[in-house]
Amino acid sequence: MLRPALEWLGFVQSRHDHHGGHGHTHGVVDPSIATTERGVWAVKWSFVILAATAALQLAVVLLSGSVALLADTIHNVGDATTAIPLWIAFRLARRRPSPRFTYGYGRVEDLAGVAVVLVILASAVVAGWEAVDRLLHPRPLALLWAVAVGGVIGFLGNETVAVFRIRVGRQIDSAALVADGYHARADGLTSLAVVLGALGVWLGYPLADPIVGLLITVTILGIVWQSSRAVFTRMLDGVDPEMTAEIRHAAEHVPGIRRVRAVRARWLGHRLHAEAEIEIDGELPAREAAVLAERLRREAREHLPQLEALQVGLVAEATPGHP
Repeated sequence: MLRPALEWLGFVQSRHDHHGGHGHTHGVVDPSIATTERGVWAVKWSFVILAATAALQLAVVLLSGSVALLADTIHNVGDATTAIPLWIAFRLARRRPSPRFTYGYGRVEDLAGVAVVLVILASAVVAGWEAVDRLLHPRPLALLWAVAVGGVIGFLGNETVAVFRIRVGRQIDSAALVADGYHARADGLTSLAVVLGALGVWLGYPLADPIVGLLITVTILGIVWQSSRAVFTRMLDGVDPEMTAEIRHAAEHVPGIRRVRAVRARWLGHRLHAEAEIEIDGELPAREAAVLAERLRREAREHLPQLEALQVGLVAEATPGHP
């Protein structure tokens, strides 16, 4: 009974995710989502739903002056903008490399990620400032019922996105999209906190609204930190160690490869480029060595669908007992 509840809240990886867990960040989209047109389609519709949710909430914020709802609106805007770097990278990835940009334009996704993180940070500062100002200079909160409705709208928007992402993620076998769905479900609970803040004000605690606003601001700052780490890791050519481990594992399925000496990988947009140095029998003819390298490439792509290219370096070692 406990595990399904935790899965619903997004704190435990779903048992339906076949390829392991993926981190969830705002401002950067896991590259595995971009391996299919349907994955990009899912993210686009998630953007539309969350953008519409944030727009409705913003209208209530302007009418009521609720800083808690303002912070939650900013939270949902930040979640929606995760589609921006993916859309940019997916569009530019279709352009052919040029004599100047020989690897293509995938790095634009990283730059877009930095821009999104900066926007979310600025928004968090605004939300925090408004919450602190309301704590120091309390003002009556108008339209409490509308504030509560705004919180419910935020919850329903996130829950809709959660169901959508999880369903599509399972259809295309994307653990990253499924994980994003569970986190959208958990984000919906943040929206329900706005309802609790409105209830607190209605019960005679006017500071409940700015306190909830501060709590949501802290959540947004946590998102900024998490996203910043993800963005700058990518910019410094960092990859999940599981990626290189998968390439090493793929080599174990290719008879004739003695061992893998080194593996290097980096992201260019939402495609993975890697290099592997493998040790083979020194007596092996050149044609058979080339076949081994090609088998490794095919096996690696089965383990990593987002692998764009694998450069294989062959190191020939004499068989023990042979000169």
